[in-house]
Amino acid sequence: MRPVRLALASALLGVLGLAACGQAQDSAPAPSSAPPAATASASGAFPVTVQAGNGAVTIAARPERIVSLSATATETLFAIGAGPQVVAVDERSNFPAEAPKTSLSGFKPNVEAIVEQRPDLVVITNDVGGIVAELGKVKVPVLVEPSAADFDDAYDQIADLGAATGNADKAREVADGMKRELDRLAAEAPKNKKLSFYHEVDTTPYSVTSSTFIGRVYGLFGLVNIADEAPDASGGYPKLSTEFIAKADPDLIFLATAKCCGQNRDTLAKRPGWSGLSAIKNDRVIGLDDDIASRWGPRVVDFAKTVGGAVREASG
Repeated sequence: MRPVRLALASALLGVLGLAACGQAQDSAPAPSSAPPAATASASGAFPVTVQAGNGAVTIAARPERIVSLSATATETLFAIGAGPQVVAVDERSNFPAEAPKTSLSGFKPNVEAIVEQRPDLVVITNDVGGIVAELGKVKVPVLVEPSAADFDDAYDQIADLGAATGNADKAREVADGMKRELDRLAAEAPKNKKLSFYHEVDTTPYSVTSSTFIGRVYGLFGLVNIADEAPDASGGYPKLSTEFIAKADPDLIFLATAKCCGQNRDTLAKRPGWSGLSAIKNDRVIGLDDDIASRWGPRVVDFAKTVGGAVREASG
């Protein structure tokens, strides 16, 4: 696992995750880049040491009682075949439907509540409140898998979870499948236009630059991100003014505020100065699944398919 990225980005991602309006970066790297080095044998032999966000973590035996306090990790664990090993997930882990959802929180982890689940492995996005050390006192290994900065980070986390759970082969299969699909979608993207876009993270409105994981998904399709020119874009998640967006007049608007916040073309048209935006007049406002657009697991392919479809339609 690579080092944790900028604290500002991680903090904002946590806030947006709590709001359920989006979560989480240069042009996107080719998703077909070399796969991460294997951290365990294909046979899933234990003990195994995984290089996670909190350093080298040694897992003595195949875990059978995993607690996931990360919605992305939960999706990944089930995708790689570790679902039967998961005994509890946090309140934000709403996919897949069979995940054993509880009131546990990844943003405010409660050591006692976690220990009650008798875990032999805990997965979390950030070491909130020193949870790694607290669980270490009772000999529970913890993997910190932070918000991914790019595709390679996402693939690396899948490899981490595969190695840690004895599902290395399936993890490799999932990551390779993601790469192939992202390659295909990027190759099929129309190259005849340089379309601009605005991605709305919340109704404040915050957006994302091309340096973020979300921004890299759009980068696959050669889109021009209006947020890159924002005055405070250096943090990756600039707060844009309505005037800035109106002046940029993006060709496409993607809303990660559709499900959580009821935003759509009609609500945008009521915002001051927005009714004349090209994306609204041309019906190029695309509602996203807020959860898929805020996570960096296997369903990022679904996010990319939505973006690719919008680009093809707008380029036709």
